[in-house]
Amino acid sequence: MAKTEVTREKLEVRRTFRAPPERIFHAWTDPKEVMQWFPPPGYEAAPTSIDLRKGGTYRWGLRKLPDGEPFFSTGKFLEVDAPKRLVYTFRWSTEAESAETIVTIDFQERSGGTEIVLRHDRFPTKEARDEHEQGWKRCLDQLAEFISKEKKR
Repeated sequence: MAKTEVTREKLEVRRTFRAPPERIFHAWTDPKEVMQWFPPPGYEAAPTSIDLRKGGTYRWGLRKLPDGEPFFSTGKFLEVDAPKRLVYTFRWSTEAESAETIVTIDFQERSGGTEIVLRHDRFPTKEARDEHEQGWKRCLDQLAEFISKEKKR
């Protein structure tokens, strides 16, 4: 009988923001705010919901422009310690057969700002990990831009 070996690739991405942890945590967990900073170029936000409690679920929606079908990042919160830490499962709705992964985000106060330490674990392949690493870096860039624009108002 053949044996399948599943790798458990992981990644870590760090980014510092010029805002307190409470502000960054809120931007990450409020559906209205997520819809403003999460969609990458060429996409728009689709319905997004967040039940922010241990055992609660989330669904961050995207739709490819101009007329793509909505798809979602979905999962369940395993740990919610506002404004310090989030741990949740993660899966793309378009990849229903894919393995569920785990995201851990620490919001660490750093001289009046916040360092996000994002760890994403349990990727089945190095390629999947690398794709998500690029995606998370883009997301953190977009969040930084969102926070920066807000400070200028």
